[in-house]
Amino acid sequence: MTSRKLVRVALAALASFAVLTGCASSDTASGGHDQADVTFAQGMIPHHEQALAMAKLVDGRTRNAKVVDLAARIRQAQDPEIRQLTGLLKGWGVAPSGEHSAHGSMSGMMTEDELAKLGQAKDAAFDRQWLEMMVKHHEGALAMARTALQQGRNAEVKALAQKVIDGQQAEIAEMRALLG
Repeated sequence: MTSRKLVRVALAALASFAVLTGCASSDTASGGHDQADVTFAQGMIPHHEQALAMAKLVDGRTRNAKVVDLAARIRQAQDPEIRQLTGLLKGWGVAPSGEHSAHGSMSGMMTEDELAKLGQAKDAAFDRQWLEMMVKHHEGALAMARTALQQGRNAEVKALAQKVIDGQQAEIAEMRALLG
């Protein structure tokens, strides 16, 4: 094969690769999403942010190592999911904050008064309130995730929704066991 022919083959291979990678763009930033995907992302961000705030309340308010461990795992799971959802919305050219960002307006969200009351509790009283509130909070996230699975079309959103369902169902079972 001549060097000229080799160059043409290499250029053809590069062109094919460029076309294929351009056509195979992921379903994330450039399209392949619908309003259900946007609603899920915009709603789950403040929902997760509240869960992180609730998890931080554990510090100094309980001596229960299981509650402390659970709160740490909630932080570890939900912080990267917030970044992922924010990235998706940015890629779609949509603002991260939707109309559902106020506390108490979404399923499972705590009001400011409920959070303030929780912040005043200590030890066993805190544990019970925190676990009960977090179960309710997680149940709200499950409803949102199930809606995204049923109505959304973005593959990354659906994968994240399934991850939320799997993780939070397990955490709900754990919290209910701790509640007795």
